[in-house]
Amino acid sequence: MKKKNIVKSNILFNDVINNGKKISNKYYVISSLKSNDEQPKFGIAVGKKIGNAVHRNKVKRQIRNIIDHNIELFKNYHYYIIISKKEINELSFNNMQNELIMLLNEKGANL
Repeated sequence: MKKKNIVKSNILFNDVINNGKKISNKYYVISSLKSNDEQPKFGIAVGKKIGNAVHRNKVKRQIRNIIDHNIELFKNYHYYIIISKKEINELSFNNMQNELIMLLNEKGANL
């Protein structure tokens, strides 16, 4: 994911979480809010319940990789915050990818 596609502001990050539309499944919560930017921008949140810092950073890298390879599933002119749940520890990378893609395909039209 390129640096220009990242939600950097803490205020904006919280605004998307608090005021955006949400979809979720057992492993992810995705919040979305309309923006004025041509390309979608992303933020990733992984809580301390997931594991230690090494494991949380690994999960964030994996989610970034999934986003990079499936960018066409996300709408332009939107901010997205992807929050991972504790249950994500049960999944392999391929299953993580499949669950995120299924969530976007099934409920992504509501965003």
